[in-house]
Amino acid sequence: MNPSDEIKSRLDVVDVIREYIQLKPAGINFRANCPFHNEKSPSFMVSSEKQIWHCFGCGKGGDIFSFVMEMEGLSFIDALRLLAPKAGVELKAQNPELSSKRGRLIEVMEQASKYYHHVLMETKLGTKGKQYLLERGLTERTIEDWQIGYSPDNWEDLINFLKSRKYKEDEIFSAGLSIKKEGTSRYYNRFRDRIMFPIRDVNANVVAFTARVNPEKEATEKMGKYINSPQTMIYDKGKLLFGLDRAKTRIRAEELAIVVEGQMDVITAHQHGFNNVIASSGTALTAEQIGLIARYTKNIALALDSDSAGQKATDAGNRVMKRVEDVSRIVEGEDRYGNIKKFINPSKELSINIKIIEIPSGKDPDECIKKSPEEWKGAVEGAKDIMQYFYDKAFADADLENIENRRKIVADLLPKVAVIGSKDKTEQDFWVRKISQKINVSENALREELGKVRPEAEQPSAVAANNFLKSVAVRSREEMLSEMVLAVALKFPDHLTYLINNLSLDHLIGHGIRGLYNNLVIYYNKSIDNWTQDSQNESGEPGQPQTINYKDFRKWLIDQQIASEALNGDANIVNNQKPKEINQPELLDRLALLADKDFFDYTSEQAKNEIVKIVVLLKKTYLLKQLREVERLIGQTEKQENNEIRLNSLLEDFKLLSDEYKELNKIDQ
Repeated sequence: MNPSDEIKSRLDVVDVIREYIQLKPAGINFRANCPFHNEKSPSFMVSSEKQIWHCFGCGKGGDIFSFVMEMEGLSFIDALRLLAPKAGVELKAQNPELSSKRGRLIEVMEQASKYYHHVLMETKLGTKGKQYLLERGLTERTIEDWQIGYSPDNWEDLINFLKSRKYKEDEIFSAGLSIKKEGTSRYYNRFRDRIMFPIRDVNANVVAFTARVNPEKEATEKMGKYINSPQTMIYDKGKLLFGLDRAKTRIRAEELAIVVEGQMDVITAHQHGFNNVIASSGTALTAEQIGLIARYTKNIALALDSDSAGQKATDAGNRVMKRVEDVSRIVEGEDRYGNIKKFINPSKELSINIKIIEIPSGKDPDECIKKSPEEWKGAVEGAKDIMQYFYDKAFADADLENIENRRKIVADLLPKVAVIGSKDKTEQDFWVRKISQKINVSENALREELGKVRPEAEQPSAVAANNFLKSVAVRSREEMLSEMVLAVALKFPDHLTYLINNLSLDHLIGHGIRGLYNNLVIYYNKSIDNWTQDSQNESGEPGQPQTINYKDFRKWLIDQQIASEALNGDANIVNNQKPKEINQPELLDRLALLADKDFFDYTSEQAKNEIVKIVVLLKKTYLLKQLREVERLIGQTEKQENNEIRLNSLLEDFKLLSDEYKELNKIDQ
């Protein structure tokens, strides 16, 4: 087996998804609230038997890899790397899927990390670096866990080591580990005589380093106390958060991500059991980083160095608020049928709650935690809502007798209140009232000023919105009913005879549903013929229809699909394109999950009643459309001369359709 098939054979999709969200039994399957969109009723289904998942709310679905790719924002290769260790599958470098340039760079960085760590822990060169870390309060176990290392004061040792492991100089350079000497073809080590902190992506791959200068050279170092890896194919500073690979499980469990500035803050926090702490590495949170955090929680607490916390918290809070404001923007566009409908732009579904942690002692989280873990814990529990923080800061020591000070406070706070209003009008009203009382200005006056404020929102681009609209499968009520009637009939196949005898292809609506139903009818009729012949051979009497086996029908569909692809192969090559056909086995699996979601506790009699009800509704919808069309044709024909025969025929059609509709109404009642 190839690595992906081997991983799928060893890991259960239910177990993997359970690591991210809570699943509850639903018959033989499992259900949950979808992690990819906001919903009140669970529409996310997982099948252990079929090893698939599907959300009937947002339409996303697939296998174990597609879930991890969607949840973690990964490529297929990265999902493969993440799941392989869990499955006990060894990924070999010569595998074509993994021999990409990106894969090679990750391998280079992993080797470099091991080299630096070995130098720190096992050689005399790393003694002073190790001693510094121990004096900073880290334990040897923590140093091991975080694979902290040391880069010797040497120009070529790392390069030579990596070359001995069969990595090329251009790969070492592309990974950001070396610098090319000007005017030559020679390379030298980027990091020399520094303590090395590996930076890992969300999947625990080493993608960069933060390098701290040797403490003995701190006073004379010209390049700076800390230097970082440059941006590379595998490292983008604005898209990573230090420690997230370790913290994501606790962040989800505690429903809170604490964001600090430095790597030492994170490592110290984790050493003391505060495992939901991550670092932005000294930069303001970017939209990408907020998106990463939002996979695990909607609650962010910013903890910033106390020596400059006031201004930094203000700046960071402003940036974060601007990136998460207006979380429910509605865009309009065409669905696949050309109908104008409204959609929620998925890039604006982010709703983040931001708090500020005010550190009570020490100049940073690292020192505070080492001095008193309980004090740090109290500070986290007492974190202020960001608007409360802004409010307290604006009025701290403010001379409200000075009218100019009042104007500055209003100018500072109203844009923030406007951002809040784009999410929650009730909260906006609360702050308008509170500010008006504090500065003794009427609420109406403040609201008038607020109306002039326009929060800086990142508007969804027309291209992005259009692409999204194309990708969304907007389904009408009739489409959903068409899927539902097939789903329940396939789950209770004893009622297929009724369905096939009472529902025609014309009554169904939906992309692929008609094709699947047509194949079901063909398979059903063939099965009846086989059953009848078998029965006659045994007893001499006509056979009775038996239950269709789901797995056999699925296998038959796959065989039909393979035969169709083989038949159309030459045409595909000539036209240089594949036929745009629905994958019917996948559609069948999705319908099976739909049935288990909505009908897992139904009796056979309840299922029959549901099928009858839906068949009647679909027929009525079809007849109404036919009646409207005939009515339109009658109107046209009446305006024409010498068309009595045509008109009489249409009137007769209208009567027949009306009578049939009335009969269906009786059944419906």
